[in-house]
Amino acid sequence: MSSSSQTLSKLEALECHFTWVKETTRSHLLHKRVQLEDIGTDEGNFWLGSIYNLWGFVLYELGSSKEAHQYFRKATETLQRLRKEGEGPWLMVNYGNLAWLHHHLGEEAESQDYLSKVEALKSKFSSPSQDELHPEIYAEKAWTLMKFGKKNKLLAADYFQRSFKMQPDMVQWQSSRVIALASAAKHWDTNLSDDLMQEIRTAREQDPENLYVAAVELKERGRKGESVKDEAETLGQKILLQPVSSYSGLKPLLRLHRELGLLDEAIVLTEEFLERHPDERYLKRCAALCYKWKVLRFTADRVDQSTIERAIKLHEDVIDLYPDTSFVKKVDLAHVQAKSSHGRTIAYQMFQDLLARRDLDSGDKQLLYYNYARYLNFERHDSNQAVQYYMKSAEIPNRIFYGKLSVKVLQKMYEKGRSRMCPEIREFLENLSDDDSE
Repeated sequence: MSSSSQTLSKLEALECHFTWVKETTRSHLLHKRVQLEDIGTDEGNFWLGSIYNLWGFVLYELGSSKEAHQYFRKATETLQRLRKEGEGPWLMVNYGNLAWLHHHLGEEAESQDYLSKVEALKSKFSSPSQDELHPEIYAEKAWTLMKFGKKNKLLAADYFQRSFKMQPDMVQWQSSRVIALASAAKHWDTNLSDDLMQEIRTAREQDPENLYVAAVELKERGRKGESVKDEAETLGQKILLQPVSSYSGLKPLLRLHRELGLLDEAIVLTEEFLERHPDERYLKRCAALCYKWKVLRFTADRVDQSTIERAIKLHEDVIDLYPDTSFVKKVDLAHVQAKSSHGRTIAYQMFQDLLARRDLDSGDKQLLYYNYARYLNFERHDSNQAVQYYMKSAEIPNRIFYGKLSVKVLQKMYEKGRSRMCPEIREFLENLSDDDSE
C-alpha cells in the first residue's frame, strides 16, 4: 500500500467531524453556522470547545479553509483552558479535524503530525471499556450528531448514555442526553414517557445550573397538566440574568407559555429581554416567534393592529439579521401580513415570490406548499385550491414534518366529507406512496 493511501485509511479511521458528517447541503451548513453563532461563545459554556470544533468544520465545508483552521485552533486552546490541562482525551477529535484539514490543504507533514498526536493520546488515554470509544469521544460525537436531524438525535442520546455510564461525574453529558431526547420528541403527539420524565428530573437535580434542562422539565410538567406558572416566572427572571444564548432555556420556556395560553406574558418577557439587549438578533427571533403565535392563533378575538405591526417589524428585522437562513421567517411574515388591515396584497405577493423560487430543497417545498394551502383556505377561502397545495406538499418524496401534516389534513377533510373535492382526495390518498423519511 502506498504512503498516501495509508494516510487516507488512517484519516478515514479517525473519530472526528470529517468522518461523522457525511451528507449535508449548503443550506443545512448555513443553518448550522447561524445556530453556532446564536449559541454564543461565553466562557461559562461547558461545550465551548465542541462549538469551535463544529464551527471549524462547517466553515471548511462552506469553503473557508483559513477561518476553519482558526476555529480548530480556538477549539484546541479552549479545551486546554477549560480542562486546565495541556493534553487529554478531549483533544482527540480536535486533532483528528486538524489532521483532515491539513490533508485537504495538501500539507501532509502537518497532517501526519496530528495523526501521530491522535495515536499518542489513544495510547495514553485508552477507553475504560475495551469494545467502546473513549467516553470523551462518544460525548463530542453525540453533541455533534444531535445538531443533524431527528434520527441523529436518538443516536446521540444513545452515545451520551454510553459516555455517562463510563464517567458518571460528567452531569453535563446526562443533561445533553435528555435535551436530545426531548428535542427528538418535539413533534410527537404524545407526552414524554414516565422513564424519560424521570431522567429529565434527575438531570435537573444533578445539573442545577443548566437552565435549559430546567425549562424543558417545566414545559413537560406543564403539558401533563401540572401548575407551573409561578415556577415559569421565576425561571424567566433567572434566564434574564444569564448571557444571551440559544442555550439559555428561553425558547422552551416560551413554548411552555404558549402551551399554558400565556402568550401576553411571553411577549412581555421577550420585550423585557430586548430592553436589556436591544441588538441581540436571537432575542428578536424569539420575540418574533411569540408575536407570530399571538397574531396567528385561531380564536374569536382579533389581534389589534399595533400588535400586528410590531410582529411585522420584528419579522422584517429578523429576515435582515439572518440573510442566509430567513426562508421560514419569510413564510411567517406572509401569514402575519395577511392578518393586517393593509397587508393582504403584500401577503399574496410574498407567497407568489416564494413559490417562484427555484432553490428550495424538498423539505422547504413541503413547508411552503403546506403554509400556502393554509393561507388559501383560511385567508382567501379557496378550499379547492388549498387542497391542490396540500397534495403538492404530501406528494414530495421523503416526506418530513409538513408533508406528513398535509397528509393528515387531507385525511381529515375526506373523513368530514364536506369538501367538493372528496373524490379527488380519496383517489390521491389511495395512490399516495407510504414514503416517510423520518
